[in-house]
Amino acid sequence: MSTIPRRPLSAVLPALLALLAAVLFAAVPTASARTEAVPTATLTEVTGFGTNPSNLQMYLYVPANVTAHPAVVVAVHYCTGSGPAMYNGTEWAQLADTYGFVVIYPSVTRSSKCFDVSSPQALKRGGGSDPVGIKSMIDWTVNAYSADTARIYATGISSGAMMTNVLLGDYPDVFAAGAAFSGVPFGCFATTDGSEWNSACSGGTITHTPQEWGDLVRAAYPGYTGTRPRMQVWHGTEDDVLRYPNFGEEIKEWTNVLGVSQTPAATDSPVSGWTRTRYGATGDRAPVEAISLQGVGHNLYSWGMADRALTFFGLNAGGPAPEPQPGACKVTATTNAWNTGLTASVTVTNTGTTTVNGWKLAFTLPTGQTITNGWGVTYSPASGAVTATNAAYNGTIAPNASVSIGYQANHSGNSAAPGGFTLNGASCTSG
Repeated sequence: MSTIPRRPLSAVLPALLALLAAVLFAAVPTASARTEAVPTATLTEVTGFGTNPSNLQMYLYVPANVTAHPAVVVAVHYCTGSGPAMYNGTEWAQLADTYGFVVIYPSVTRSSKCFDVSSPQALKRGGGSDPVGIKSMIDWTVNAYSADTARIYATGISSGAMMTNVLLGDYPDVFAAGAAFSGVPFGCFATTDGSEWNSACSGGTITHTPQEWGDLVRAAYPGYTGTRPRMQVWHGTEDDVLRYPNFGEEIKEWTNVLGVSQTPAATDSPVSGWTRTRYGATGDRAPVEAISLQGVGHNLYSWGMADRALTFFGLNAGGPAPEPQPGACKVTATTNAWNTGLTASVTVTNTGTTTVNGWKLAFTLPTGQTITNGWGVTYSPASGAVTATNAAYNGTIAPNASVSIGYQANHSGNSAAPGGFTLNGASCTSG
């Protein structure tokens, strides 16, 4: 192992600085990394951490006040960067000092200093290349510090943001959440010719349906049916390296993977020029959160953003509990029409395994229909994209239980039933 001082010394004679550095490096233990804990409050390179097919380096920061069974954050650098550069250029180590978690800084040794997010090996669980090496770093850290395997997170900038997408796709059972700053969707950068760069993706010209994006993620770990990690994505509207359309494609991908509506459950502007949308829930730990920065280019990351990612992860003291992801649902809708009017009957069934407490059913009325009155819920607005909010007496839906509601509406010739149902942001099947 080798250690890197956390802060550069200043106003010290060069000779003394060289002497101190020599003493520091001479004092580093040379025993097997797997059998010794690393020094605290300093960045340390760990060697021999496990399977590492692409020869990544592992740097680790353990705060002096590391908690028992700590959380782990994997902080992934940008192209031309390194683990130490990520350590010095972001506040993850300072946040670790405050909250007691451990930070892993993977570091690329190939000449480009970019992570492999392109090869078939990288886009498959256990397929080889960088993701396998990073997973070994996590395993080593979990073993060395009895880390909490339910609180492992990934974050990255640019190439590291792309790797964050890849890690969450390859290892959904490992990560609780990710935060990607200026990245692209999982699978967007895929190549088969050995190239690390995909110009179509970087240019923002690769688009897919949400289902197609989601299928790419699911194909990385076929047969996996467990919980998927939450995702936070950041992008500048003037990004000239990984163009802004990639931001929308990431949202499509992860809302599909997490089974929530692409219609935001909440929209706000926490900072002037920022637009934040949340999908599937409204709080700080929604399934998907997206932050768009107006007029900002590729190098959007600035001090303080990691703290916002930490809030999304839920690692800051006093943070809110995670909002439950919406359960599965099924909706049956029928209409009984006459000349210019109709009556609609809608049955909502909770097909999930947990009770729904308080609900909103969103749907779209056919063109030309306007609700004139209804029962069981409050409808707003009366046409177009409608939200039905539960009444006081039917706000709880137990697993496998149903609630029936209805309305009367005028129509101009199209008396079809509504469609596109979502319950608390989760897409419902129709039956």
